Amino acid sequence: MDFELWWLLSWPLFFGAGWLAARIDIRHLVNESRALPRSTLSGLNFLLNEQPDKAIDSFLEAVQLDPQTVELHFALGNLFRKRGELDRAIRIHQSLVDREVISEEHREQALQELGEDYLKAGLLDRAEAVYLQLRSTSRNEVANDSLLQIYQQEKNWQRAIDIARDMPRRGSHRWEVDIANFYCEIAATAMARSDFEAARVQLRLALESNRKCVRANLLLGEVLSAQGDDVSAVEAWQEIAHQDPMYLSLIAERLMDAHRRLGHEEKGAQFLKTHLGQTPSLDLLETVFKWEIERKGVDAAYTLVRDEIKRNPTLLGLEKLLEAAEHTIAPERKGDLDMVKSLIHSHTRRVARYCCKDCGFKARQFYWRCPACGGWETYPPKRTEEFDLAI
Repeated sequence: MDFELWWLLSWPLFFGAGWLAARIDIRHLVNESRALPRSTLSGLNFLLNEQPDKAIDSFLEAVQLDPQTVELHFALGNLFRKRGELDRAIRIHQSLVDREVISEEHREQALQELGEDYLKAGLLDRAEAVYLQLRSTSRNEVANDSLLQIYQQEKNWQRAIDIARDMPRRGSHRWEVDIANFYCEIAATAMARSDFEAARVQLRLALESNRKCVRANLLLGEVLSAQGDDVSAVEAWQEIAHQDPMYLSLIAERLMDAHRRLGHEEKGAQFLKTHLGQTPSLDLLETVFKWEIERKGVDAAYTLVRDEIKRNPTLLGLEKLLEAAEHTIAPERKGDLDMVKSLIHSHTRRVARYCCKDCGFKARQFYWRCPACGGWETYPPKRTEEFDLAI
């Protein structure tokens, strides 16, 4: 009985303690709200009512009344940046960076925001200087990401290489792919000024970074061919078959030209036909089809395309079959064939495109770097129809 009485007496104490705690919290909240400038509350109200212009005016007034409102400065700077008023955003974030009394965390945040302002404004040199200050801080990863973006925009490939080497692995992303392509970009620049030895050095570095870099062997073959060494050029290009045979379509024409100069045209055609059977490709079929129709005649070319369509049915392949059939059909029927070819061509123009596997951006020409998302080697060397369509 005493035990039950004790519990009955304790209930009012519990309720009293709860009421007292609630009163303290409410008083604390009221005191905090009173400490805020009225203009801050007005600004929040304008934001909720989707009146950003009035909200900005209220926040500016609050900042002038209380310069210590760091978070409000950040909110105001971000609002300016989203509105495209970059000069005002820069002034807000620069004022935070220049403040003498500010925590290190807030200073780093202000530097990051300032760097974003400069990037949006296209002031890459200033953005670079800001992000260099953020390296080796808690925002090192953000700084490296931004610096890598800047150096790629500036085509400063050597600095991009240095930054990418310090980047941590992210899931399935392999930085060695990017680094190898940076070396290829340097090599391509050297090739443009006919400095083939410098290009070869960079391409060797690309292959050391990523032994599966198809682009490096493709460019190496071009360098060797330009230097008159077709034997070594053919070896470099044929190495692509071991890296990723799907990319042979990109060098099929050049490979056949090199074999032709060496007097080994039949050998080159057989090499391409073998890989066409293993890895279907419309571009590869185009090269082999031209050789067949020139060297072995229309019937052989027709048979080649017909067999390929049976294995890999596409409208683009059908268009090639009709081209071969045009040489064998009776003259009075050519008008009908031309009409069919025209109908098919009007459709294939829409599907004869390359497509980025990361962002889906489509283009008529092949890119090593997607113009939309900036990813390296995100374009498979196959047309859209080869992935999406079947007859």
